[in-house]
Amino acid sequence: MEPRQLLEKMFQAAVRSALPEHCLKAHLPELPRGRVVVIGAGKASAAMARAFEEAWTGEISAGLVVTRYGYEVPCRRIDIVSAAHPVPDEAGRHAARRMLELVDGLTPDDLVVCLISGGGSALLPLPIPGVTLEEKQELSRALLACGASISEINCVRRHLSAIKGGRLAAACHPARVVTLAISDVPGDGPTDIASGPTVADPTTCADALAVIDRYGIKLPDHLRQCLGSGESVKPGDPRLARAEFRLVATPQGALEAAAETARREGVAAYILSDRIEGEAREVGKVMAGLALQVARRAEPFQAPCVLLSGGETTVTVKGKGRGGRNVEFLLALAVALDGAKGIYALAGDTDGVDGQEEVAGGIVTPELLKRAWDLGINPRARLDDNDGHGFFEALGESLVTGPTLTNVNDFRAILVTG
Repeated sequence: MEPRQLLEKMFQAAVRSALPEHCLKAHLPELPRGRVVVIGAGKASAAMARAFEEAWTGEISAGLVVTRYGYEVPCRRIDIVSAAHPVPDEAGRHAARRMLELVDGLTPDDLVVCLISGGGSALLPLPIPGVTLEEKQELSRALLACGASISEINCVRRHLSAIKGGRLAAACHPARVVTLAISDVPGDGPTDIASGPTVADPTTCADALAVIDRYGIKLPDHLRQCLGSGESVKPGDPRLARAEFRLVATPQGALEAAAETARREGVAAYILSDRIEGEAREVGKVMAGLALQVARRAEPFQAPCVLLSGGETTVTVKGKGRGGRNVEFLLALAVALDGAKGIYALAGDTDGVDGQEEVAGGIVTPELLKRAWDLGINPRARLDDNDGHGFFEALGESLVTGPTLTNVNDFRAILVTG
């Protein structure tokens, strides 16, 4: 199989392993004595809702799920609405209010099934009193551009939200709450998947303010005061005593599916980590060094082999480009490889969106840099300008999937053929 075909086949296997239709049924809760209410948010939540409807044998009394524009999937009994991501909009705020109204007045006999996936933070933007949606939008843009990790960003989100940080589960009390989640965060921490609307939050307002100060983000005095007073639901809160959290798909599972695909093609596969973080360009340099060591020294692995990793890197946007952590990783990797023979790579976000672009990522081949120079494109200058998307588009090497209807974070595969 050609290198490009193998890389694309591995990516497809990773995405397919995390599709709700394949992974959700095994995690359904038992039927309750009372009503069943289905709620949820995230890029995969509409597909999760359809999978739940098809697998659930009982009644569904009411349902509301909010997903990203373009990720809608028709359902019969669950209302699917859409909103903006990654910068929130009014449609998301309206959906969050409706969701809280939907779970009001439940009883101990009732069951709330919460379908959560990556993107849920932006899709449920209900600010605490004193904070406007416009202020949350501006802060979201600043956090996305400053290089903060997803854990740091979500810490701030939880403390400015009237629905995240355990508040949604608290609103469901005294009903039983079972959250079915697809993880898109390094380490699969429940508090970071959609900012943990149904789980207790051990972080504090002081932690959130520390993130703001660490990255030099300027806040109006009243917004800083609100952030310092918007405490989330803490561990041990009795309102969360009947809240249960179940992971149905993870980045590690997706990497394992990709590894199995490579092995069936006779290529050894090694999963380096499912939780790599840091600046995308720096990760690219490190991965290039490892790939070159394999190619030239047969250490620590022998070619042919593929090096797999997941996680979520960051891009501190300083240039005029559009960012995108997967394309930035790939461009830095390509520059460091400098056309080394026999090394190919693919990186993409498993939800089909890299940063704010409707592009999943891209592909690197040994000829990539030469092709760029022949077209008058300076790879290093494009990297300095955070213009990975423009670079791969110009060379026809963008990875475009459209909405995948799942989200298990970034996928990176480096194939060393020998």
